[in-house]
Amino acid sequence: MDGESLAAANLLVALSRAAGILAESRHPFVRSAPFSYLMPPAGARVGTLFLLPDGREVAFHVSIAATDGGFRVEGGVTAEADDLMTLPPETFAEIEDALTVLDDYAGEVAQAAGRLIDRLLDAIV
Repeated sequence: MDGESLAAANLLVALSRAAGILAESRHPFVRSAPFSYLMPPAGARVGTLFLLPDGREVAFHVSIAATDGGFRVEGGVTAEADDLMTLPPETFAEIEDALTVLDDYAGEVAQAAGRLIDRLLDAIV
């Protein structure tokens, strides 16, 4: 396998791993569903969407996209149009560095899930 093919395979593995980490985010009182989609022209976002009892959607997500000369990684939590948590966007020249940060960001976003959902539920009551 050539270097570009190996990089593409590693990207798919990392996206699957991030999707799995975020799909494990659950809350006993809130429905959730995993999601993944492509972001044109050359990116992907994975995460979990929670539906609060008041109808608001809360998305826990990470993304990676090819940019001019590199790879941009982002992560965060949004409730409708409000950013509840934003991890700093980072750009890397090497795909391996970007994939390491993608893993880290998925863990950070997943770790915040229970706390943020609890806070949102408390505000509803």
